[in-house]
Amino acid sequence: MTKMTFGPAFTEEGILFRLWAPLHESVSLKIEGADPRLMQAVGDGWHHSTVADAGVGTRYRFVLPDGLEIPDPASRFQPQDVHGPSEVVDLSFYRWKMNDWTGRPWEEMVIYEMHIGCFTPEGTFKAAIARLDHLQALGVTALQIMPLSEFPGRYSWGYDGVLPYAPDSSYGRPEDFMALVDAAHQRGISVFLDVVYNHFGPDGNYIPSYAPLFTDHHKTPWGNGINYDGDGSEMIREFIIENAIYWITDFRLDGFRFDAVHAIKDDSAEHLLHALARRVRAAAGDRHVHLIVENEENDSDLLQRGENGEVKLFTAQWNDDVHHVLHITATGETFGYYADYTGDAGKLGRALAEGFVFQGEHMPYRGASRGKPSGYLPSTAFISFIQNHDQIGNRALGDRVLASSPADVIKAVAAIYLLAPEIPMLFMGEEWGAREPFPFFCDFDEDLNEKVRKGRREELSRLPGFDADDLLDPTAPSTFAAAKLDWSKLASSEVLRFYRALLDLRHRRIVPLLNGAGAGNAVYRSAGSALAVDWTLAQNRRLHLHANLGAEAAPLVSQQNDGETIFRLGGSDGGNLSPWTVIWSIGEA
Repeated sequence: MTKMTFGPAFTEEGILFRLWAPLHESVSLKIEGADPRLMQAVGDGWHHSTVADAGVGTRYRFVLPDGLEIPDPASRFQPQDVHGPSEVVDLSFYRWKMNDWTGRPWEEMVIYEMHIGCFTPEGTFKAAIARLDHLQALGVTALQIMPLSEFPGRYSWGYDGVLPYAPDSSYGRPEDFMALVDAAHQRGISVFLDVVYNHFGPDGNYIPSYAPLFTDHHKTPWGNGINYDGDGSEMIREFIIENAIYWITDFRLDGFRFDAVHAIKDDSAEHLLHALARRVRAAAGDRHVHLIVENEENDSDLLQRGENGEVKLFTAQWNDDVHHVLHITATGETFGYYADYTGDAGKLGRALAEGFVFQGEHMPYRGASRGKPSGYLPSTAFISFIQNHDQIGNRALGDRVLASSPADVIKAVAAIYLLAPEIPMLFMGEEWGAREPFPFFCDFDEDLNEKVRKGRREELSRLPGFDADDLLDPTAPSTFAAAKLDWSKLASSEVLRFYRALLDLRHRRIVPLLNGAGAGNAVYRSAGSALAVDWTLAQNRRLHLHANLGAEAAPLVSQQNDGETIFRLGGSDGGNLSPWTVIWSIGEA
């Protein structure tokens, strides 16, 4: 196990319990079945207590001077949820089967976003293992698991976690998560974890009662920002950075997706994000570790490459822009922020060739400019998708509207994003055309539940086409249950066969051309619904896309020799492309 500053430590004298509580001069340790004992104040806000007869399975709390009993903020396991006692675990007991696993290069990634609670009927780590063979056969090479940190209640998206070192007990024990990671590695599948370092959930976060977790110098959508740059921030930063290192080292994860990094405010000399990326990569050594950001600001500075194309900080960003254009194309929806992505196929061309659609231009929906130039970055700095938890869940009914599109439309948009040089990401069940919704769900006490219901109604009522009366109750057990995948529909899926064929083609023909592909290597042309994009990739090869994403025939916008056709959907007649046509070819650069 990695040596950590926070949480219980195994010593020759027994278990060392530690709490950083600088707001109190005294703290007590309460082990179940025993009276509280005063901890020793050892300086700099730390309180220690070594217990000789404590060990694996010991359950404990800390007691503040006012009598408030709190869990360990670095608890490794919470068997009775966020308000219950913490449990001592020894992760070194797990015997890894894949000791020689070093990860996979980034260009090989086909990412599969999943929610453990909804991925299987059982909703556990162990149950997920049984479905890994399906993902391997599909062509998935990386799981991206939605947040696991202990959250309040029976179900949650995970973004309301409050104990970042403890996998939520509703999914199983920490050792079960290790087994899932191990089983994925046995199948050549990397594992990324979605982590939330921009806020803590509203229920079960006791840290502000004994440490300066928040600061009023920074504001976020969830209230005061986390104190990454004020008095006492050194330990707050260390708590978060060590958390990331803990997942990478003790659980052998292959990387992270960092939630809403634009909401991580820090005026330090070295921003938390920079320090975190630097130290995580150092802790990983020679393993392949990949760091993904979600960034509403489209700040391409975080994606900088070195002279030889090596990643400096973050490997890639979720590219909402590709999703928005493809979503409009498939569904015809143009409300809210989608309105800024309407027009001809040029917006899709720019997203595929350069990354962001908005690279500093004014965005009417925001009422301000958005983004920075991104065309100088390699295509693999961007992750493309047509479904994810946000874009489905932030609809009133959480419906997968694209899954209801005509088959030729679904195939056309899938053929574009699964074969393009950007890194593709599927959302669980997408590969067989799952119709199950993925609405927002959570399980707080009744007071907080009502606030969530009201907040969701207000948030979604701003979007045209949504009637707040249709909103599912996010706190109802039925809402969570409705999101669970129905695996019985897998076997008869024509969509699944199509996805498997596309991903097989990607691994055979596209992936070998991505390693060493230069940056700023693409150009696009468009007219109406017709589009042509050229990427200059490795091995002196040029990847070319012809597409007509419309219901009417459209003239070709490029007449050049395209080389060998490797994929064709639809067709062409002379100088025209049939509706919903996608043609990929590879030729000399």
